[in-house]
Amino acid sequence: MEFNGLYVVATPIGNMNDLSPRALEVLAGVSFVAAEDTRNTGTMLSRLGIKKELVSYHAHNIAAKSDYIISRIEAGESAALVSDAGTPAISDPGEELVRECHERGVRVTPVPGPSAVITAISASGMPTGRFTFEGFLSTAVNSRRKHLESLKDEKRTMVFYEAPHRLKKTLSDMFEAFGDRKIVLARELTKFYEEIITTTFAEALKLYDTKDPLGEFVIIVDGKKEEKPALDEDEAKRLFEGFLKEGLSKKDAVKKVAEATGLPKNGLYDLLIK
Repeated sequence: MEFNGLYVVATPIGNMNDLSPRALEVLAGVSFVAAEDTRNTGTMLSRLGIKKELVSYHAHNIAAKSDYIISRIEAGESAALVSDAGTPAISDPGEELVRECHERGVRVTPVPGPSAVITAISASGMPTGRFTFEGFLSTAVNSRRKHLESLKDEKRTMVFYEAPHRLKKTLSDMFEAFGDRKIVLARELTKFYEEIITTTFAEALKLYDTKDPLGEFVIIVDGKKEEKPALDEDEAKRLFEGFLKEGLSKKDAVKKVAEATGLPKNGLYDLLIK
C-alpha cells in the first residue's frame, strides 16, 4: 500500500485491543508519526513492534511544527497524526494542522476508531438522537460561567470532558447553572476500572464528598425539558363547552382546547369526555 498525505489516526483510549487493523497498517507504513506526547506514543508503538520516527506535536508548538510537518509531506513523505488517546483534533491537538493541510492542498485521510465522547454517550442510556459536545470547560471562572449560562436552555443532551481534580468544582458549577438534572458520569472508559454511573448533580456531589474522583471523566447532562403547562380544569371545560356550542364535535372540540392551552390531547380527552 502506498501512503501519502496526513492520516488522522484514532488510537485506544484504554484497551489496546481497540486499535483497528487499518490503524496498525497506517502507523507501520507512514514515514513518521506526529504525536501529542512522544513518550506515550513511543511506548504504544514499541508494544506493537513498530519502530518509527516520532515528531512532537502538542498545544505549545503548533505554529512551528505544523509548517514543518506539512513541508515534509509536500516533499513526498507521509505522516500519521495521533493524540495521547482517542481521535486527534477532538479536544486534542490537530485541528490547526488538519485545517492547514486542507488550505495547502495536502490530502487528509481519517482512520476512525475510539473516541471517548462517542463511547460514553453510546453506553449512557441518555437521548442520543441529537447532542452537543462541549469538551473541557475553561479553568477561568468567568469563562466557565458564561459557557454554562449559554447552555442553560439547551434541549439537546450535553457532553463534557473533565479531569478528576476539577470534577467536583465542575459538577457544582453545573448544578448552579442548570439546576438538578439527570446526568451520567463515565470514567476510565475501556480500562479495568471502567465505571458508568447514572445519577443527578446533587447525588454526585454527595458521592464525591466521601471519596476522591479517579480517572478521566465524561459528563453527560440531560437537556432542558419542556415545562408542561398546569391543567386548569375550569378553563379547559369552559373552552370545551364554547366549542361545542359553535357546533364542533367533541373530538374536534378537544383538539381546539389542546391547541388553545398547549395541553396534551390525551389528558384533555380523559377530563372532558370520559
